[in-house]
Order: sequence, then structure tokens, then C-alpha cells
Amino acid sequence: MAPPEQDPDPSQGRQEARERAESDVARERAMFPLGSPLLPGAVLPLHIFEPRYRALARRCTSNNEPFGVVMIERGSEVGGGDVRSDVGCLASIAQHQELPDGRWVMLATGGPRIRIAEWLPDNPYPRAMTIIWPDEPSEVDSQTRRATVARLRRLRALASEIGALGVTAAESAAIDDRLAQLGEATTEPTDWSFQLAALVPAGSFDRHAMLSAPDPADRVEVIAGVLDGVEELLGGR
Repeated sequence: MAPPEQDPDPSQGRQEARERAESDVARERAMFPLGSPLLPGAVLPLHIFEPRYRALARRCTSNNEPFGVVMIERGSEVGGGDVRSDVGCLASIAQHQELPDGRWVMLATGGPRIRIAEWLPDNPYPRAMTIIWPDEPSEVDSQTRRATVARLRRLRALASEIGALGVTAAESAAIDDRLAQLGEATTEPTDWSFQLAALVPAGSFDRHAMLSAPDPADRVEVIAGVLDGVEELLGGR
């Protein structure tokens, strides 16, 4: 007998409705370009020492507002003059502390995905007009979820055998536990795909491709392509 269908989470529906209502509204945001993209739900630790980003920290902590994070496609995080992506993620500040010498330490969490409508002058810090960019609706069936997770777990095991895992034993165990949960999870497709994307070993541009996928099904295809590269790399060792 098939299990009864569960009613959708009403809070999830309200959140999606808010994001879609805001998706055509451009808002000015303080922006923090970085060498790597931030994914929704991921944790971002920051050590802030540049004066312009100290000013950003003061604005966002004083007003309890998020800031945007985009990947730097060319150039440096320090000093400006960089070329920035037009897709990013809002980051909400979870913890922060201003140190006696003026530096800040901060922990932020990735929130809604954004598009850049227009870059504004970097005065006193990078700023842009941004638009919330929710995923298009799509499904990722349970068979695809389990197969994708199983493939990533198999590649992680192979990397561990040849000493190429790149994380501590405790970190590896935590990732394996999370993957086991994701293999059986019935989480909403967007959240599920971003949770999985955060665990995939990928460079900045591959991670940006995952962020920029228009919907969860396309994101899983991007992940599969990244895993193709990982498999090829591990098979050649």
C-alpha cells in the first residue's frame, strides 16, 4: 500500500511565495565579492580587514540586513578592479565581532539566490541593485537522488583509498553521515540540490555553475558533470 501523501509545509510555501513576489523587485545591497561563490544554506566565515568591508560590516550589523556575495571571475579580492559574476547569493549574518584594532570576524549563512541587475559605484564599498532569483519548479525523483548520492559516496571512498580526500577523518565522517541522510531525504528539490552541491568536491567555477543552474534538475545534471571530472581524475591516478 502506498504511504499517504504528506501535506506540503506551509512555511515553505510562504517562503517561496515571498521570494517569487520579490523576484522582479530590484533592491540596493551591499556586496562582498569573493574568490569562491556562496551556495544557499552554506556557512561563510569571514575575516574582514579592508576599510571598505569594515564599513559594510557596520552597515549590515547595525541594520540587521544581509549582504550579497558574488564570485570574482577575474582579479583579486583585495583592492578592487575585479570582474564579478552577475549571479550570487544573499548572506545573513549569524555571528559577528568587531576586534579592538578595527578588524571584524563574522559568520554568515547563504540565503536566497540573487541576480545582479546593475552594479553601482564602489562607494564606500561594493554595491549593486539585486533581484531575488528563485529556482524554476522541477522535480528530482528518489531514484535519481539515491543514485547521485551513491556515486558521490563511491568516489569519496576511492579518494580516501589513495589519500586524496583532502579533509580530516572527523570531517569525512560528518560528510558521510550527511550524504546518507540526503540519499533518503524527501526534502524540497531546491534545498536538497543545494545541500548536495555543498558536499561535492568542486572548484570555484564548477560551484558557480551549480549555483547558476536554473532549476534543481539542471543542478543535478551539473553535479553529474562535475562527478564525471572527479571520476576521470581519480581513475588516472
